[in-house]
Amino acid sequence: MSIRHLVKARRGAAAVVAVVFAVTLAGCGGEGKQKQPQQSATPQSKDSGSPAPAPSAEKSSEPAKILATAEGASGMALVINSMQRDPGGFLTVNGQIKNTGSESFTSTSAWRGIELKGAGESVAGATLVDKVGKKRYYVLRDTEARCLCTTGISSVGPGQVIPFFAQFPAPPVSTSEVEFSLPTFATATVKISG
Repeated sequence: MSIRHLVKARRGAAAVVAVVFAVTLAGCGGEGKQKQPQQSATPQSKDSGSPAPAPSAEKSSEPAKILATAEGASGMALVINSMQRDPGGFLTVNGQIKNTGSESFTSTSAWRGIELKGAGESVAGATLVDKVGKKRYYVLRDTEARCLCTTGISSVGPGQVIPFFAQFPAPPVSTSEVEFSLPTFATATVKISG
C-alpha cells in the first residue's frame, strides 16, 4: 500500500515539476521577445523619431557636433554626429547620409552587407576597425538576424538627408578611436565619446 502512495506522490511531484518548468520556459521565451523589441525600438525610435520632429534634424544640420565626414560615390556624403558607448557594452553610431548631387542615388544595396535573413535595405554593411587592437566589428543583429541599424533606405533623392544609426559591440575602453566604413564611402577616423 505504501509503495502505491509513493508512486502516486512521485507522479504528482513530476507533474508539478513539469508545469513549473513549462511556465519558466514560457516566461523566459516571453521575456526574450520583450527584450528584442525594446532593443529594436530604442534604435528605431531614434531613427523614426528624427524624421517626425523636424527640429532634431535641423539641430543636426545647424550646430550639431560633427565627429567625421566621408565622401561617397555620385555626390553622396556621410556625416557622423555621435559615437557613444552604451551601458550594455554596445557602441552606437548616429549620423546622416546626404545626397549633394543632382540625381537620385539608388545603389543603396551595397550598404546592406550580407543579410542573414530577408532582403531589406539597411546600413548593416558598416564596420568599425580598431587598428590598435587589430579587430573589425560588424553591426549587431537581433535573435531573428535583423540588424540593429537603420533599414528601409532604397534610394536617396537629390538634396535629401537621411538620419542613420548602427550598433556595434563596444571595443575595449582603452580604444579611443576607430575607423568607420560604409560601402561606397571613404573610411572615416572617429573618436569614441563616453
